[in-house]
Amino acid sequence: MDNDTTDLRDETAAEAPEVAEHDRSAELEAQLAEAKQQVLYAQAEVQNVRRRAEKDAVDARAYAATAFARDVLSVADNLSRALAAIPADLRADDKMKGLVTGLEATGRELDSVFARHGITRIAAMGETLDPNRHQAMLEVPSDQPAGTIVQEMQSGYMIKDRLLRPALVGVAKKED
Repeated sequence: MDNDTTDLRDETAAEAPEVAEHDRSAELEAQLAEAKQQVLYAQAEVQNVRRRAEKDAVDARAYAATAFARDVLSVADNLSRALAAIPADLRADDKMKGLVTGLEATGRELDSVFARHGITRIAAMGETLDPNRHQAMLEVPSDQPAGTIVQEMQSGYMIKDRLLRPALVGVAKKED
């Protein structure tokens, strides 16, 4: 009986390092799998950061002139108001013709510069009010359907696909 017990102990002792080695191997495999997963997550995060940085750089180039463009819009507004204020009899006067022609040419050049930089005027008259592009300043009794723009007080502009300035408009109101 003593021999049997000794044999059992020897077998158990021999199996113990094997089991411990198997557990250690499984633990190392789990750590390796976890490390691989973390590397994949880190690579994905780096790729996302790179994409975001590229998009931000493209946006910065595309919309860098936004603040400057807003400032120049007031110049365009004043030029338009000045041209609109010149009466027809002065436009026909030979002394004023050169001035009017110069102001009109300046307006065309300004429009051309806007177009080159992706700045476009927002259509307003006759359109349905779009709060993303128009700002209603007043309601006007009209035979047009309610919500239709019937008066434009100030032109609105987009720079590429972003709103630069909303159009200030008067909207038809429902008849009582």
